[in-house]
Amino acid sequence: MITRHRWAIAFALPASILTLGACTGSASGGEVTVPVSSTDDGCVVAQTSAPAGNVVFAVTNDGSQETEFYLYKDDGTTIVAEVEHVGPGLTRELAASLEPGTYMTSCDPGMDGDDIRAEFVATDAG
Repeated sequence: MITRHRWAIAFALPASILTLGACTGSASGGEVTVPVSSTDDGCVVAQTSAPAGNVVFAVTNDGSQETEFYLYKDDGTTIVAEVEHVGPGLTRELAASLEPGTYMTSCDPGMDGDDIRAEFVATDAG
């Protein structure tokens, strides 16, 4: 009888921890995921703005060469976050905690020559 009780506790405790962990993740307010498609000659960021806070850029390489993706401050030179060496057919995530303001996104297909830039705005939540 004691053995059954121990087994019940052994299985119930991990289940409770998993349930609490799931609740904790959603209570934080979450994050916004912005899909990005990088091709051999283009870069499509699915949206031009998102609420300030945790933003994840899901960078998919739809081209035939390695690519890089950068997020710059509005000055266009200060790197906020980057993901490099994204191979063809792969998706990598770039997570950034953004303050309200204007940023620049950049794809660099083939990692040579000019990059492809676009404006991205983190909007004030309040």
